[in-house]
Amino acid sequence: MADVELIKSLIRDVPDFPKPGVTFKDITPLLASPDGFEATVAALVDGAPERIDVVVGMEARGFIFAAPVALRLHAGFVPVRKPGKLPRAVYEESFALEYGHETLTVHTDAIRPGSRVMVVDDVLATGGTISATAGLLRQLGAELVHVGVVMELGYLGGRERLLADGIDTCSPVLIV
Repeated sequence: MADVELIKSLIRDVPDFPKPGVTFKDITPLLASPDGFEATVAALVDGAPERIDVVVGMEARGFIFAAPVALRLHAGFVPVRKPGKLPRAVYEESFALEYGHETLTVHTDAIRPGSRVMVVDDVLATGGTISATAGLLRQLGAELVHVGVVMELGYLGGRERLLADGIDTCSPVLIV
């Protein structure tokens, strides 16, 4: 419980960013704290099920947490990127954000079919990013077995969106 309080204390609210009415969750103080960052990665790893083959992190803040989680789980790491960032053939998924639209891509050969995948991101807001990533995993033939997030913004209904998309395993470190 003390680790959760530490993590929570290191996340700052920035009102009206990137546009009026949106409260941005600033994780830079969390990342600057070795104890806070370590506690966050440990909590994400603790929430993981057995036998994860690949950890997927989405651009950009998901990368920060997914890569060390993958190392701890002795799993591969696969980045999901914005369009134009990957040099070979890609699959694409587009989705709505709470303040706009986005598209995510992954190399068509990034994950072997049947691989057990954990998706890691910094925040579950409306669920669009994670649902789009799940769509990419379906295109790859991979099995999404778990989602781990640093924080869930429960008031935005992302969990319901995930459930509607058939994603029923998600463990947030914090619910705010």
